[in-house]
Amino acid sequence: MAQTRYATDKGLIARMGATMFLLGLVFVAFVVVLVEVLLRFSNVGNSGIIVIAVLLGGGMAFASYYWSDKIALRTAGARLVGPTDSEQAARLHAVVDRLCALANMPKPRVAIAPTYMPNAFATGRSSKVAVLCATTGLLDKLDNEELEGVLAHEMSHVAHKDVAVMTIASFLGIISALLVRFAFYSELFGGGGGRGRGRSANNNGNALPVILIVMLVGMVTYAISFLLIRLLSRYRELSADRSGALLTGRPSKLASALVKVTGEMARIPVKDLRAAEPLNAFYFAPAFSKSMGRSLSAMFSTHPSLEKRLAELDKISKQLSR
Repeated sequence: MAQTRYATDKGLIARMGATMFLLGLVFVAFVVVLVEVLLRFSNVGNSGIIVIAVLLGGGMAFASYYWSDKIALRTAGARLVGPTDSEQAARLHAVVDRLCALANMPKPRVAIAPTYMPNAFATGRSSKVAVLCATTGLLDKLDNEELEGVLAHEMSHVAHKDVAVMTIASFLGIISALLVRFAFYSELFGGGGGRGRGRSANNNGNALPVILIVMLVGMVTYAISFLLIRLLSRYRELSADRSGALLTGRPSKLASALVKVTGEMARIPVKDLRAAEPLNAFYFAPAFSKSMGRSLSAMFSTHPSLEKRLAELDKISKQLSR
């Protein structure tokens, strides 16, 4: 973790560590099953599917890690701003300067996204290349202390290297999803093992089971890793809430910002929220939640519920008042 003044939460760190451990177990099981499949049904075509999925998945994970800042800024339509570019930019830079002094960390680049949806995000593989972005809607709706709380939350993600953590966690899910897709199209277009190319009848007969096994393993692995990654993401958000609130010493202001942002989000047309959905995992508050049952929504969400976040911030307020 970066050497900053951001407080750590041992309980949340333990839960995040346990989640990463479970992801590691799933990854080991995933590799063991695929190796067993390849050893039992040795086939160049089938092994090629797995190799391509691993290489492509690794490339995608590396790109999302190395260029996370550029990808997020482009997706949000944001632009980097200096302290003299506008009144909003000057205000944003002033708050970031105060937080960097409080946290004893390098100042990230600052950006503004021209949208009335109130939100913010921070990303970047390290504090040296990090970028912090606020929307014009957020700057319009929050006062300075509320804005400081939100930005302290976002800068906590940078201090705790959350981009690296989530990239590593997502690697298995990316490979699993690619395996399912490649195996499906391989069978759909008759590529399941080289039928009709002079291979033995036994080998040809094995082609379909191998593809189906690969698809099944990929689907199960993806489902488990998806749920674990979502759980890890929710832990990250609670940890960032806590770290940001303790850094500023004003958890009530972060709570107030949460209520305002969530309330304003409810007034924004669904089509606009859907357009912002690709950045949900980055945002201070999710732009869009799929309509489903309450328990399912909680399982699939990238963020804890508003009630959960407010309850945790209330606990911090009581701790600080003692």
